[in-house]
Amino acid sequence: MTPPELFDPATAAGHTDHPERVGFFTDTSICIGCKACEVACKEWNGIPDDGLTFTGMSYDNSIGLGADTWRHVAFIEQPRRLGHQEAGETEFRWLMASDVCKHCTHAACLDVCPTGALLRTEFGTVVVQEDVCNGCGYCVPACPYGVIDQRKDDGRVWKCTMCYDRLSAGQEPACAKTCPTDSIQFGDLAELRERADRRVRDLHDAGVTSARLYGHDPADGVGGTGAFFLLLDDPEVYGLPPDPVVTTRDLPAMWRHAAVAAATLAACVTLATLIRRR
Repeated sequence: MTPPELFDPATAAGHTDHPERVGFFTDTSICIGCKACEVACKEWNGIPDDGLTFTGMSYDNSIGLGADTWRHVAFIEQPRRLGHQEAGETEFRWLMASDVCKHCTHAACLDVCPTGALLRTEFGTVVVQEDVCNGCGYCVPACPYGVIDQRKDDGRVWKCTMCYDRLSAGQEPACAKTCPTDSIQFGDLAELRERADRRVRDLHDAGVTSARLYGHDPADGVGGTGAFFLLLDDPEVYGLPPDPVVTTRDLPAMWRHAAVAAATLAACVTLATLIRRR
């Protein structure tokens, strides 16, 4: 069995002689909430507007990821001391984080798609082919992060492609290109993981002991993600599941149990029929 850290999803999908797996490392400790990533994503990918309304959720007016929001910058207000803020001052901080599709190593959305509209690219990312999607929606509940969403006017699902067209042309995704603080970093996934480890150690040395990585571990419930994060609080604070698991993990065992049950039932019916004929 391949060790989790060596599993290559592009090779598993049948790609040969493919480039190194790429991904996002989002360092939320330097996110300033400018939303340039949201705008760049919409402009490059031609995504419709969100129908913006007042949400009452701090400066967050796009609420969360969806069919028309492939990047979402969350604003979380906390009554906590900011960094080395002196005692007696107003204790208040914002946590800001730009969320996106995780491009899971083991992606349940791929497992349940009946048309092959969802596919693994040679870069290790997961994309939706809008001209193949039939709008069945099976992938929506299969995603453990609640990322994939159906567009109301046509029923098809849409999500981040990690700007597959730009990757194919040797360019980085629009959101990473636009981020003014390098909070969103793009590159070879293995190198990004090493960079993230060094960043966490630096933050701990600086006294920010709450810094931790999320989604970087190939041994987690989805085999690690192609888009992972440095967080300053628990994942739940950012609206992320603390221990995500690929939702199709137990399907093989369930089918085996169903097959055994069906075979047992057939044997019982056959035996009963034979006994009755005697």
